[in-house]
Amino acid sequence: MAYKILIIDDDTELLRMLKKYFEIKKYEIITAENGTEGLNKIKLKPDIILLDVNMPDIDGIEVCRMIRDKVTCPVLFLTARVEEQDVVNGLSSGGDDHILKPFSLKELDARITAHLKREVRRREKTECCFSGELAIDYKAKTVQIHAEYLELTKLEYEIIEFLAMNPGMVFDKDRIYEKVCGYDAEGDSRVITELIRRIRKKFRQYTETEYIETVWGMGYRWTK
Repeated sequence: MAYKILIIDDDTELLRMLKKYFEIKKYEIITAENGTEGLNKIKLKPDIILLDVNMPDIDGIEVCRMIRDKVTCPVLFLTARVEEQDVVNGLSSGGDDHILKPFSLKELDARITAHLKREVRRREKTECCFSGELAIDYKAKTVQIHAEYLELTKLEYEIIEFLAMNPGMVFDKDRIYEKVCGYDAEGDSRVITELIRRIRKKFRQYTETEYIETVWGMGYRWTK
């Protein structure tokens, strides 16, 4: 069965080019020329979404925020610029990766392949992690504290999963960024600080236990 890619971009020429290229690669391609149309096509359940940041009706950041509670598939932003705040906004909205326009089709293909393979590996996980009041279901990609589900973005969950599967080990921001965003991801590892701050804030709604410890000058580790 072919993987399904939803491409949301107001550049119709780019849409046609990407559709033709990836259909040759045996993907099933769904296109949308604006954010509103893209939102309507989420119901087709794509395996990955390519999302333009700068669109006239609803920009890509807002589209990502609106769909993140409905889809778990990777979202890769297509953008003409990558400033640090743009990356922070994209990751905070639930995006998984950025690629800068103009881009190589081979690079984009490689990014898509890497994200899809990562999704397959995650779906194959069946084990759960229990640590007192906290439970992580690696198959369902959920985190519960006192049986309450935390509302997490995809990257927030992936940071928790990575650290929890390596308890006691210290990882710096670059290593965490590489693990959850991909080795070739464009962006800045400093966004990890913001994502961990958000995770801790969500944890504190249900517990006083500090599951993620800062090791000053070195990075972060899972304490339980």
